[in-house]
Amino acid sequence: MPNYRLTLCYDGTRWKGWQKQGNTEQTIQGKLETLLSRLLDQPVEVAGSGRTDAGAHAKMQVASFRAKTPMSTQEILAGLRQYLPADIGAIDLTQAEPRFHARLSCTGKTYVYRIWNSDLPNVFERNYLYHLHEPLDLRAMRQAAEDLCGTHDYRAFCSLKRFKRSTVRRVEAITIEDLGPELRFVVSGDGFLYHMVRILVGTLLAVGRGQLAPDEMGDILACQDRRRAGETVPACGLCLVDVRY
Repeated sequence: MPNYRLTLCYDGTRWKGWQKQGNTEQTIQGKLETLLSRLLDQPVEVAGSGRTDAGAHAKMQVASFRAKTPMSTQEILAGLRQYLPADIGAIDLTQAEPRFHARLSCTGKTYVYRIWNSDLPNVFERNYLYHLHEPLDLRAMRQAAEDLCGTHDYRAFCSLKRFKRSTVRRVEAITIEDLGPELRFVVSGDGFLYHMVRILVGTLLAVGRGQLAPDEMGDILACQDRRRAGETVPACGLCLVDVRY
C-alpha cells in the first residue's frame, strides 16, 4: 500500500494537542484522520513525528499514512487545503519510501520557545508567547544551558511518573537569543520526553531568577528527580520548527 509523507503547520491555541483522544475531537491527529478517511473513502491512520502539547504550535510537523487511492498527491493535498480549518495548514504531500515512518524515522527536531520579557502589552502575539516581566540573568542562563546539552538521562526533565522506555536523549544545542523585549530559546536534539523542552526552559528561568545556580545542572541531571528541576512553562510559547530525517 502506498506510503505518504505529509508536512503540516498549525496554530495549536484551540487544540488539545497532537495525539487523538477518546474524549475529544479537538486534536490535530484526530482531525487529520477524520478528513483523510472521508477524502480517500477508507480508514486512514496518521502517525506524527511527535506529540505536541495542547496549546503548542508547529511551523513544521511531519506525518505519515498509508492509503490506496487513484487520487494523485496534488489532488489529496488540494482536498486537505480545502477542508482543513484555517489554523491547520497542509504544506506538502509526497509519496514516501515504503519503510518511512514519521516518528520512527525521525533523527532530530528543533523547538523554539518564546518569552515576552517586558511589561509592554503584545496583543497580537499573545497566543505565541509566555509573558514574563522580571529581570533575568542572561549570562547565567546561557552557562546553565551549555551544561544541559549532551547525551544524558533527562528523567528529571519529564512530567511522567512512570517510564516504559529509556529517558536518555541527546540535546545538541540550547541557545538563548536576546531580541530586545523577546527572549527566544532554540532547543535541538534527537528527541524529547513529555514536557521536556518546557521544563528545560523553566529550569533556565529559575537560574535567571537566581533560584538555581548554573553549576547545579549536572546534579539535577544525575539525581533524576523531577522536583529538582524548574517549572513547566506554559505551552503557548512553544513551537516545533524543524523535523529532521
